[in-house]
Amino acid sequence: MQSKEAESILSAVLADAKAAGAEAADAVFFHSVSSGVSWRMGKLEDVERSEAADLGLRVLIGKRQASVSTTDHSRSGLKELAERCAAMAKSAPEDPYCGLAPVDRLAKAPFRDLDLGDYAEPSTEALQERAAACEEAALAIKGVVNSSGAGASYGEGQKWLMTSHGFFGQSGGSNHSVSVSVLAQDDNGMERDYDYDSKTHLSNLGDPVAIGKNAGERAVKRLSPQKLKSRTAPVVFDNRLSRSLLSHLSGAVNGGAIARGVSFLKDKLGEKIFAENINIIDDPHVLQGAGSRPFDGEGVVNARIDLIKNGVLTAWLMNASQAMQLGLETNARAARGTGGAPGSGSTNLTLEPGKKTFDELLNDAKEGLLVTDMFGPQVNPNTGDYSVGCSGFWFENGTVADPVSEITIAGNILEMFAGLVPANDLDIRGATNAPSVLIPAMTIAGN
Repeated sequence: MQSKEAESILSAVLADAKAAGAEAADAVFFHSVSSGVSWRMGKLEDVERSEAADLGLRVLIGKRQASVSTTDHSRSGLKELAERCAAMAKSAPEDPYCGLAPVDRLAKAPFRDLDLGDYAEPSTEALQERAAACEEAALAIKGVVNSSGAGASYGEGQKWLMTSHGFFGQSGGSNHSVSVSVLAQDDNGMERDYDYDSKTHLSNLGDPVAIGKNAGERAVKRLSPQKLKSRTAPVVFDNRLSRSLLSHLSGAVNGGAIARGVSFLKDKLGEKIFAENINIIDDPHVLQGAGSRPFDGEGVVNARIDLIKNGVLTAWLMNASQAMQLGLETNARAARGTGGAPGSGSTNLTLEPGKKTFDELLNDAKEGLLVTDMFGPQVNPNTGDYSVGCSGFWFENGTVADPVSEITIAGNILEMFAGLVPANDLDIRGATNAPSVLIPAMTIAGN
């Protein structure tokens, strides 16, 4: 879809909303394309391709608001949508903090070019070749006996946002990905592992053969896992899993959670919650970044936030409504879909790497658990109490020894953050990224 067509559709629906009684309104239009293949044991299993065009409208009347979405972009459909949304807004409960973002905070064209996609949709044959090569390399590893499947995919999307107080902007990007999951077997049973990569540009995507080879080798290394006795010991999260700790941080500093008072960080703004040398950045302007965007979901000018600076928590991630509720100014972290009012969240959230190598991190800890896979992490949003089922490797004298499984590790996120030590092995694979990290002590529940 061309920008002019999207602009025409949004202008029409906002005019319809005004005619139906809206005092203010905004609308967002998404157009997306996705394609992918599934490949297993040397055979093509599935081919998919889809296109979608979705519109979301929000109507504000006084301190009441309502939102609706549709895939019908006809004039009659849009008019009916606007009338229905206005009627809903008139009967909605009052929200003293609802409204459009301040006019003086809105971004203005021309917007920054962040190079967020190559928009080079591959053929089905090209996707098939990537998936096949990835699985073949994994199955070639001695000890790998089966495959859960490989996949290769492509997606692209464009978003247009328009508000009744004068904003109109476009953003979007593309994504290429490849992945595989395989099973290895020995006399003691079977173990599964995987590898993947995802990039905005095909030129930056990892080699499918190398990804497959790594998945196979990881699966073989996990064979014949041992059981651990329960204890307290250092724990290292490898750099595929350490990003999950940043996700818990992002959720805890979300403006919505803070405004509701349901966050273990609600009283920690301006306090040191990490060590002195820890910095965590949220930057929406990273070139080719998976979470990059030239303005936020309300059209507000956005910029880098040093979320954790020298260990100190400096900000919440807020949209305009949350900021108003907290008596603050929005820092342009609104996120907008078609199904409701804006939410908020991080963009490109990154824990800056430390100076020590991964091996030096293990050597410093001497003995402990290296976590390479986990499932079902649980965090109490009010206390920060944390637990997760996991598997990985026991290391001794700084050297990886035996694979271990059927373990639960537990601790408190605040204590984990306070002692966290990052390695220098940062690997960018999405919008939230961290190097491997050492937590000096956690409770390990085994036998």
